[in-house]
Amino acid sequence: MTRTTDREGVDVDHMVEVMLQLLSTPSPSGRTDQIIQHIGDRLDDAGLSPKLTRRGALRVSLGDDGSSSGARTVLAHADTIGAMVSGLKANGRLEIVPVGTHSARFAEGARVTVFTDDLEVTYSGTVMPLKASGHRYGDEIDTQGVGWDHVELRIDEPVASEDDVRALGIEVGDHVSFDPQPVVTQNGYVVSRHLDDKAGLAALLTAARDLAPEADSLPTPMHLLVTISEEVGHGASHGVDATVAEMVSIDNAVVAPGQASSEHCVTVAMQDLHGPFDYHLSRHLLSLCDGLGIGHRRDVFRYYRSDVAAAVESGSQSRAALVGAGIDGSHGYERTHLDALVGLVKLIKAYARSPLVFSDWNPQPEGPLEEFPSTSVQPAPELPDSRDER
Repeated sequence: MTRTTDREGVDVDHMVEVMLQLLSTPSPSGRTDQIIQHIGDRLDDAGLSPKLTRRGALRVSLGDDGSSSGARTVLAHADTIGAMVSGLKANGRLEIVPVGTHSARFAEGARVTVFTDDLEVTYSGTVMPLKASGHRYGDEIDTQGVGWDHVELRIDEPVASEDDVRALGIEVGDHVSFDPQPVVTQNGYVVSRHLDDKAGLAALLTAARDLAPEADSLPTPMHLLVTISEEVGHGASHGVDATVAEMVSIDNAVVAPGQASSEHCVTVAMQDLHGPFDYHLSRHLLSLCDGLGIGHRRDVFRYYRSDVAAAVESGSQSRAALVGAGIDGSHGYERTHLDALVGLVKLIKAYARSPLVFSDWNPQPEGPLEEFPSTSVQPAPELPDSRDER
């Protein structure tokens, strides 16, 4: 299937409103308190009771107090790529380094906001190539290198020296956010920076609002986890209970040549750079898409990691899977379509209303070999009789 056009059961206007508010709230990795407060307020309004981890990630439970054995976790991340001031230059401009993995090619020309230690003081600016004016440098503007050593941040203030910059309260270590500049077109395309993962997060929050009234009747408790450091690799390294049997990460799906994902579809990822996702859970999600007629693709990502990778590396025993809306131009000016986000909301709700993959066995962290259920799905091989080999 290629598209999801049936929007029945999804409040698209609400989802778009949530997404635009998330996009308008800067949240580069390392500076996420404001957006977590905003998300918490939304969950409060939905009648849920969010809590924060010591490091500032947000957790909320649907159907229990968060301690039940055999629960599931659905997670998304609120942090985005960004930059940090690494030096104050003699010409009054700023050296910057990336926060998260992204190319300086997409940073050139970006409008940004610089956050100082004074929470009331921010500055606007533009990331400029070192040779920006064709009237001065001629063809050199096209032959200069690409990279973070080849750009500088021009702040919109009358500064001409390092001392001028420092007098504004700007210092090394200040966070820089890239302005999202979101657009929702009449034909349903969403274009913006930071759709990774604010588009997926908007779908998750929309689904959570719809599920809240039926939380106590869900077949198994569902925890929501909003992480704050996915873009720098920490992801869900904390926040997933040891009792959780399954976890599904909501993130972007890569739309590019050589990939199967589509901007109009949900993607169920089968593998990322760390290896395959759980066989049974991934196919459970695919069957839910098939049953509801949700447009979907399967894909494999070679240069991609997500929240669940960090959780698994940290020792989580949960089955893990990854789904997302197809996003073109990831970590640049990204684009998706409302079709994919509608499908994502539907899939999250369907997953919450479905039993665990192996509901009779998975609630416990371990069990006897003879009760392990996967041989009914992946039959054991027929081994040769050792007597025939003698």
